[in-house]
Amino acid sequence: MKKIISSLCIGLVGGAFALVGNYYVNSSTTSNQALSYNPYTVAPTHLASFSGANANAPDFVSSAEKSVNAVVHIKTIVENKNLAYDPFQDLFFGRQRQPNLMQGSGSGVIISNDGYIVTNNHVVNGASKIEVVLNDKRSYSGEIIGTDPTTDLALVKIHEKELPYIAYGNSDGVKVGEWVLAVGNPFNLNSTVTAGIVSAKGRNINILDHSGAPGTLAPIESFIQTDAAVNPGNSGGALVNTSGELVGINTAIASNNGSYQGYSFAIPVNIVKKVVADLVEFGNVQRAFMGLSIQDIDSRFATEKQLKQLKGVYINGITENGAAEEAGIKQGDVVTSVEGVGVASTSEFLEQIGKYRPSDKINVTVVRNEKEMVMPVVLKNKDNSLGIIKKHEVLKASVNSLGAVFEELSPEDMSRYNINGGVRISKLEPGKLAAASIREGFIITSVDKKKIGGLKDIKDLLENKSGGVLIEGVYPNGVRAYYALGL
Repeated sequence: MKKIISSLCIGLVGGAFALVGNYYVNSSTTSNQALSYNPYTVAPTHLASFSGANANAPDFVSSAEKSVNAVVHIKTIVENKNLAYDPFQDLFFGRQRQPNLMQGSGSGVIISNDGYIVTNNHVVNGASKIEVVLNDKRSYSGEIIGTDPTTDLALVKIHEKELPYIAYGNSDGVKVGEWVLAVGNPFNLNSTVTAGIVSAKGRNINILDHSGAPGTLAPIESFIQTDAAVNPGNSGGALVNTSGELVGINTAIASNNGSYQGYSFAIPVNIVKKVVADLVEFGNVQRAFMGLSIQDIDSRFATEKQLKQLKGVYINGITENGAAEEAGIKQGDVVTSVEGVGVASTSEFLEQIGKYRPSDKINVTVVRNEKEMVMPVVLKNKDNSLGIIKKHEVLKASVNSLGAVFEELSPEDMSRYNINGGVRISKLEPGKLAAASIREGFIITSVDKKKIGGLKDIKDLLENKSGGVLIEGVYPNGVRAYYALGL
């Protein structure tokens, strides 16, 4: 009996140990399974094929290595002309009014080994000092070669040779869904690379508003949209493809809080190439025009106009003696392609025309009465003539401490503002004019009731002027203004 009881006790104890051991093993296994469980995890039997798929993924390392050293950090100093004037500082402390200097930063892309750098106009606009810092921490002073607010592009030069640079790609060949890298300096984090895909092309997000600005043309917005992370400081940086070629200049984000939310936009490199070439050769951008007005086509408009297809842009107006009229294009025609590149929206049409100069001959495909035709067009300039628009002479003067840059008006400027003379204040510095609350863009038409015909008149009338002076003129929005100041 004792042996039986003893055997039962040993069995119970052994069973207990077995149960306890089994509990901890199962608990551990269950716990590990719970921690590692993911419904999207690929089963182990498929790991080999999954790894093989990764082997065919885009080579981000190669394209990053090709581009990161050619993207620079641009630091700027900009004078804040809205600084409030405090007369008590001058009266009691003898302090002179000093300009309030603001610091800005962005990115730029080296496009040639001799130091040409493309960036956004808004990165360097108004800068009195530009510092360019390379990826290897070398620092240079940057010089603005030219700007184009209508595309938000600027060209900067540093004096150095044998620099790394990014080769141009072809933005017309970029496809929705392909991988791209954004390279720049977000939040002053140097040489940051992010990846994404091309989400859309030909986007117009209405950020380049130049309404009322003197002498400016309609902006060109036909952005490449991506989901690569772009943040403040990325402006002017590179958008590259998986071959390391430049396909765009990162410019903007769509965001409710000022930071990346999944939508970023880049200027197509084919526009960049054209603008850069113009700035280097002429100092200003040579815009080409077809001499027509266009609009997008949607289903309602197609029904109204009895159009059989929705592709292309509709011509609703023709400029007399313009390039389109001379080519035989008519109101009511639908443009479907420019030089073989399809256009499905007004932004895409402007992008394609923006690649050419006045006097260039291009083939434009139009549909008229359901018949497709290819029309050779010789493009014109903004004056509706052939040839290059020369850059206007700019006189820099601080006559009698005026502190202003005066610019000669073009004939089209005078026609636009219905005046027959005058000079524009293109830049203001601390001085008599700024103290009188005159703003940049003001066009001076007379001084002490004497007509201003051009730059020479301003200098002759104000060179040795003293005492009170009456300045009259007009702002770009048509508002006339009068200022009395003492010299």
